[in-house]
Amino acid sequence: MIIDKLIDRINELENPTVVGLDPRLEYVPSFITDKYYAKYGYTPKAVGKSLYKFNKYIIDEICDIVPAVKPQIAMYERYGIEGLKAYDKTCKYAAKKGLIVIGDIKRSDIASTAAAYCDGHIGKVKIGECEYSGFTHDFITLNPYLGSDSITPYLDACKNYEKGLVVLAKTSNPNSGEIQDLLVDGKTIYETVGSLIEKWGEELRGKYGYSSVGAVVGATHPEQAKKLREQMPHTFFLVPGYGAQGGKAEDLAVCFKDGIGAIVNSSRGIIAAHLKDEYRQSREEDFAKASRAAALAMKEDLRRCIER
Repeated sequence: MIIDKLIDRINELENPTVVGLDPRLEYVPSFITDKYYAKYGYTPKAVGKSLYKFNKYIIDEICDIVPAVKPQIAMYERYGIEGLKAYDKTCKYAAKKGLIVIGDIKRSDIASTAAAYCDGHIGKVKIGECEYSGFTHDFITLNPYLGSDSITPYLDACKNYEKGLVVLAKTSNPNSGEIQDLLVDGKTIYETVGSLIEKWGEELRGKYGYSSVGAVVGATHPEQAKKLREQMPHTFFLVPGYGAQGGKAEDLAVCFKDGIGAIVNSSRGIIAAHLKDEYRQSREEDFAKASRAAALAMKEDLRRCIER
């Protein structure tokens, strides 16, 4: 089970951190962008090359201290095909360096369209007598708003190809409660979704008791997270909202059970650490060392609050 591989790696490194590879052009040092602007002009191709190079530096610095990365596909799609090339290369390089890759794609659709998304992101397509994988993902994020028939097409791929899902339950954004906290027959929407996620993962539980169908549960809503942890004992949590969004280690401790059960995301807090005075490097070329320092600081902060 892919969830067992993730938990094994978390335990090995004693670090439940996933680094969000969500690069913005303003994060990329000029020594990288200048090189590609000179070669390709001010074009999407130059940007795509720059984003991949930026990610590569960071992956090289963090791959031995964090178990996973989570590239957000939107940050690449905005540059079209050249951006997606950078996304694809980033996922492949991260996997090559031993990292679990969580493709943050948040897809949601039904029937043949859901099946097509599934084939491209965690399944395979058959061309003639050959089979091909689209992207290099271990897990992908999904939006369950369309109901069970938007999720079930992915479950067979999880079984057949040892992949995983992370389904939105209670998200970290300030206005998530407009829908997710609504009461229907005395139960919130996020609690109803939580029950479905627990059910969807029943046949994909690994040796630690957790399923390869996980849930996104924001660090910025600790009371709701506590309810969901009690309600979803077999569901592994991906926890966004730490750091830049205001979530604290003390808040997200409720997502863990006996020291495991969750992995916490930080994006700009790590990949843009070189822009902060506390992590700024004397040489621009050493910018990724700031990401390593920030990741280690996050590790210590989390471990301080997680009981084992």
